[in-house]
Parts: sequence; C-alpha cells; structure tokens
Amino acid sequence: MTAKPGPLSGLTVVEMAGLGPVPLAGLILSEMGADVIRVERLRTDRAFLSLPPEYDLDRHGREILRVDLKQAQGVELVLRLVEKADALIEGFRPGVMEKLGLGPKIACARNPGLIYGRMTGFGQTGPMAQRAGHDLTYLAYTGILHAIGQKGGKPVPPLNLVADYGGGTMFLITGILAALFERFKSGKGQVVDAAMVDGTSMLATPLFGFMAAGFWQDRRGENLLDSGAPFYDTYETADGRHIAVACLEPQFFAEFCRLLPLDQRFAKAQYDKSLWDEMRGAITDRLRMKSRDEWSALFEDTDACVAPVLSLKEAPHHPHNRARQAHVEAGSLLRPGPAPRFSRSGTQAAMPVDSTPATILSRFGISETEIETLAKEGIVGK
Repeated sequence: MTAKPGPLSGLTVVEMAGLGPVPLAGLILSEMGADVIRVERLRTDRAFLSLPPEYDLDRHGREILRVDLKQAQGVELVLRLVEKADALIEGFRPGVMEKLGLGPKIACARNPGLIYGRMTGFGQTGPMAQRAGHDLTYLAYTGILHAIGQKGGKPVPPLNLVADYGGGTMFLITGILAALFERFKSGKGQVVDAAMVDGTSMLATPLFGFMAAGFWQDRRGENLLDSGAPFYDTYETADGRHIAVACLEPQFFAEFCRLLPLDQRFAKAQYDKSLWDEMRGAITDRLRMKSRDEWSALFEDTDACVAPVLSLKEAPHHPHNRARQAHVEAGSLLRPGPAPRFSRSGTQAAMPVDSTPATILSRFGISETEIETLAKEGIVGK
C-alpha cells in the first residue's frame, strides 16, 4: 500500500471489526494518513447493516484481512500484525479480546510500544461493565438525554451522534493520540480505556458548571440552550419547514428584532423571562408569514444568527458548504469530507481498498509460502 498523505502517514493501526464508534475511528485515522488494517472474522454476519461496498464507510480506507480467530494460527497471525503496529482499536465487551487470546497483556507483551485502544459503553470496570447497550442507553445514564427536548415533552434521541460518535469515537481518538505523544517521552505503550458514558459526560462539563452556579435548571426546555429561551430555538415557517434562531448576544438579538421585525420592547428586554412566553408567541406568528428560504434570504449576510434548517440531502449543496468542499464525491457516494484540515499535511477521502491477504501480510514480513499455507488451511480468507 503506497504511503498516504496526512499527519498520521506512517502510522499503522490494527482495527478489530465491529459497529459504531470504532469503525468511524478507523475511518478518521485512515483519512489522516494512517495505514489501517481491519481484521474481520472469517465467518461474519453483517446482515444487521449490509451495505453495498461503495457505501460501506465502515470499511473504506482500510485493507481488510479476514481471519479465523477460532483457530490458534489465526490468533497468532493477528499478534504478528500487532508486533509491528503502533495501535490497536477494538470495541468488544470487556473480556472478549482476552478470551480470543488478543487481550492487552498478551498484545503489549509482544509489542511494549503498542497503544491498545478499548472502546466500550460502560468502561472496562464497574458494576455495569458487562451490560449491553447502544447510544441511547449510554446517553440515558449521563443525564444528557434528560436535558434534550422541549418543556413538557419527552427526552429526544439526538440520533446516535452524542454517545456513539461524540463521547465514543472522538474520545477514543483523543486517547490514542495522547498516548502516542506520551510514547515519544517514555518509549512505552499503554491501554486506553474509552467509555461512552465517560466521554459523553465530559461533553456536558460546562452544563455542570452552569448548574452549580444556578444558571441552569435540571429540567428540560427551561434553559438558555435547550429551547427554553425563545431566541434559541427552531420555528416553523409558512411552507412547513423550519428556521433556527440562535441570537444569544444582545447585539445579535437586536439585529434579529430589527429585521423580523419584532416589537422593540422585546429587543430591550431580551433576558426578562417574564416576557419569554409572549416573545415566543410573537416570533412564532411572524416566522409563519414567509417560507424558510424567504427568511433565509432576508437574514443572509447579517449577524442575526438565523439559519435555514437544511435536510441531509440539502446540506451538501449549500453555497458555503460547496465553497468549503465540506462534502466530497467518493466514487458514487457523496459524503462529508475529511476533517479537520491541516495547512501542510493534506488529507483525502477514504475509498474502498483493493487488497489481498498476500499484499497485506507480505508487508509484515510473512513469506509468500506461509501466506499460501494460511489460505489453504482456511486461516485467512479473501
């Protein structure tokens, strides 16, 4: 595999195949330049989320090695990859990798400089460590799900973006990069215990500060950023679509009031909560008079902090997103582009990688004869 652009070029990562946070971490690390080898079980059922290869981003940007992990030779083969890797990432329940013979004690003994990234919902320790769950499960235990939704309504699932990818993927990557930096000083690897409940809780750190200071109520839809404030909410427009209003600062709210227009008594008393219900009613009635795009045009090029609520299909075609190339064409797939961006180290969108067991394993010092034997014995598959 030729060297890829990106700040992580030259880094080798072994990804144990799974769903959710770990595959996204593998994709991001790959797009930053790392060589990622995704180890899949020889016999696996992906029927839960079976996508055509051109759309399966869980596998893009990686070389795929299918290994029979029920055989000792298969486990040994993965350990030989680990010996020459910089990092390993896995997302199984605690103890699964140990049962496979690939736990951190064995792996790190074979490679003392290995960064061993473990991604779980509840962490490697604690009374709930072995419990199953999904994004919504973990989010519920952090207090954050309780806070998302409108006053008088039920908690609203924010897709699976918060616990799976925000509290999971991003903290796994942060931990791995931090451990890699520390390795420059110590020369030693270590285990990164990334738990979605931990990472998601960390995302809410400012809210705990607000609550302790008395600026935040532990009730849904009654606070500044949870739709409690009429100037930080979404509103339906004449065509049944929506506008997002987020003019928190007085100068931005004054601009919003001028352009809407809204009665000046509201503009002069933005944070007077006794007026909020009446203010919300006035904003609601006014915004229902024009379509989403008419309001968007009116507020364009202003600091009123008003934006059209775009659909997933619309977002790639917005002029700003197009100018930034925020979405890219990767084969037949239009998808978000690699982020963040680097001034010197270019990145590129990952594509399906055409590789064979021979092309992968030869780079790890495994001979052609041995590779043929592994294939004949069913240890590796195409």
